[in-house]
Amino acid sequence: MKNYDIIVVGGGHSGIEASLAGARMGLSVLLITFTSDKIGYMSCNPAVGGVGKGQLVKEIDALGGEMAKATDSTGIQFRVLNSSKGPAVWSSRVQVDRKRYALYIQEVIKRERNIEIIEGEVTDFLVEDNKVKGVELDGEIISGKSVILAPGTFLNGTIYIGMEIISGGRIEETKASQKLSDCLRRHGFEMLRFKTGTCARLDGKTINFNKLKPQYGDEPPTPFSFSTEKIEVQQVPCYITYTNEETHRIIKENLNRSPLFTGMITGTGVRYCPSLEDKIVKFPHHTKHHIFLEPEGLDTDTYYPNGISTSLPVDVQERFIHTIEGLEDVKIERYGYGIEHDVVEPRQLYPTLETKKIEGLFLAGQINGTTGYEEAAAQGLIAGINASLKVKDQPPFILDRASAYIGVLIDDLTTKGTNEPYRMFTSRVEYRMILREDNADLRLRENGYKLGLVSRDEWEKTLHKKGKIEELIQRLKREKITVEDGKITLFEYLIKPGISIKSLIPVNEYPEDVMKEAEIEIKYSPYVKQMLSEIKEFRNLERIRIPEDIDYNKIPGLSLEIREKLSSFKPLTLGQASRISGITPAAVSVLFVHLKKFS
Repeated sequence: MKNYDIIVVGGGHSGIEASLAGARMGLSVLLITFTSDKIGYMSCNPAVGGVGKGQLVKEIDALGGEMAKATDSTGIQFRVLNSSKGPAVWSSRVQVDRKRYALYIQEVIKRERNIEIIEGEVTDFLVEDNKVKGVELDGEIISGKSVILAPGTFLNGTIYIGMEIISGGRIEETKASQKLSDCLRRHGFEMLRFKTGTCARLDGKTINFNKLKPQYGDEPPTPFSFSTEKIEVQQVPCYITYTNEETHRIIKENLNRSPLFTGMITGTGVRYCPSLEDKIVKFPHHTKHHIFLEPEGLDTDTYYPNGISTSLPVDVQERFIHTIEGLEDVKIERYGYGIEHDVVEPRQLYPTLETKKIEGLFLAGQINGTTGYEEAAAQGLIAGINASLKVKDQPPFILDRASAYIGVLIDDLTTKGTNEPYRMFTSRVEYRMILREDNADLRLRENGYKLGLVSRDEWEKTLHKKGKIEELIQRLKREKITVEDGKITLFEYLIKPGISIKSLIPVNEYPEDVMKEAEIEIKYSPYVKQMLSEIKEFRNLERIRIPEDIDYNKIPGLSLEIREKLSSFKPLTLGQASRISGITPAAVSVLFVHLKKFS
C-alpha cells in the first residue's frame, strides 16, 4: 500500500493550489478527482478576479500560487475595476478562455513530479486517535499523513432544472460525494446546506451583436501575475444587453415552477449573486437588469450571459431568453441550473484550515461555505501550505487580518462563520488602504520565498523593486519645490490632490511599477500612519497566544455562556477570541489578566 504525505480530494481551484503547494514544498501528493480532464474546469463564468477577488488572486500569486499565471496565459480581456476610484479598491478582472485555462492547469499539474493523479470517489477518511491516516477510494485504503478535502459543489450535490432533480456537482459530471458527506456527519461535524447556480450557454453565431453595446478591455492589458511582463493573447470584447418587462412577466408567471420558490431548494443562496428570478422578486421596481455576454474562448462561439443565472424549467428559459435584445433568435446550447451542496460549518476549523476535531484533516473551498474560484484557490493554497508544514513538523503559516485579504477571508470563516455563501469584498477589509492589489508582492512575496513556493530569482526581483521604491521616496523627501507659501519637499507636494509623480520625476529614470507604487504610498501616507497605529494595537492582541490545554472553567469572572463558547471554539490568540460572536470586551479583559498572570 502506497503512502503519501498529502492526499488532496478534488481537482477544482482549491485542490489545484493545495496540490501544487504541497508538491513544490517537496512532499508527495496524491490528487484524487472524479475526472482528470476536468481539473481546472470553470463551472460557472469564464472569468477570474473582480472586486475583492482580484486582491485574493494577486496575493495567491505573491505567495507562489498558480491562478494569476494561468489567467495571464489564457486571458482574453483584462480590466481593472474601480480604476476611477482610489488604489485601495482597484480590482483586476479577466475574461479567460475556459478550455485553454483548464488545459494550462492540467499541464502544470502533470509537470510536477511530486503529484500523482488518480480518478475515483473518496467514500471515507481513516481516523485513529483523532488523527487522519488516509482515505478509502472506491473500496481501497490509501494512506496519507494529511488529507485535504476540496470537493467543491460535489459534496452531496443536487442539480435543479425546474422540477427535474439530478445528483451531481455540475451538469457535465453527474456524480456527487454523498458518502463523503455522510462520513463528515458520522465524525460529528456540523453541516449546512448552501445553494448556487449558473446561466445558460448561448451560441454566438446566433446572437445579433449589431443591437448590442461592446465592452472592451484595458489597452494595454495589465497582467495579473507579478511575474508576467506582457500579455500575448488576442483580446476580444464582451457585450452588454438587458432584461426587460416582458422577460420579467414570463418569469413571474412561472414562479410556481421554480424549485427556488416552491420549496424544493432549501439551501441558502448567494446574496450578492442572486438568480434572475430572485432579482425580479426582490427588486420588483427594477424594469431591467444588466446582462454581460462573455465569450468563453477564442476557438468557440459559446457565450456566457452573466446576470441571468436561473433554475427555471427549460421551456421557461427558452421563452424569457428570447425576449432579450440581441437574443431574439439565439440558440441555447445548454440551460442554466441551480445546485445545492453540503458545507461544513467553518468555525470548526483553525486558521490553518485544519479541523479541530481531527488532526491532519484540512478543508478548503466551497466545503467551508465560500463561493467563487478565487476564494477557493486562496483556501487551497493555505491548506496546502499548512498540511505540508504539519507533515514537516514545522510551525503553521497564518495570515492575519492586517496582513492580507486571504487573512480576512479565513478569519471571517473560522471566527465568525457564515450563514450564506461567503464572497470576498473590499468592504470586509479594515486595512484595505494598506492591503492593496498593487503591493501584494511587496507584502507577501518574502513569505512565499521562505516557504519554498517563490523562486530566488522572483524574490530578488521583488527586493530590487522594494529598493528602487524606497530610493525614489527618499529622493522626493530630499528635493524641494517652490510654492506660494515657500519651499516644500516633493514628497509633501505630491500628497496634494491632482499632482502626479510623472510631473516631478522624468519617466525614464525609474520603472513604471516603481513610479506607480511610490506615488500611491505617498498619496496614502497621511492615512496609513493612523492605520499603522491601529494595526499595532490589533497585533498586540494577536501576539497573546492561548494555550491549547487551557481550562476556561477555572478562570474566575467568565460567565458560563462565555466559558462554553471559548471551550467549543478553541481560539488560538486573544485577538481571535475577541472576534468570536458574544465574547464581550469585559471577558477579553478577564482572559488577558489570566494569561498575563500565568505567562
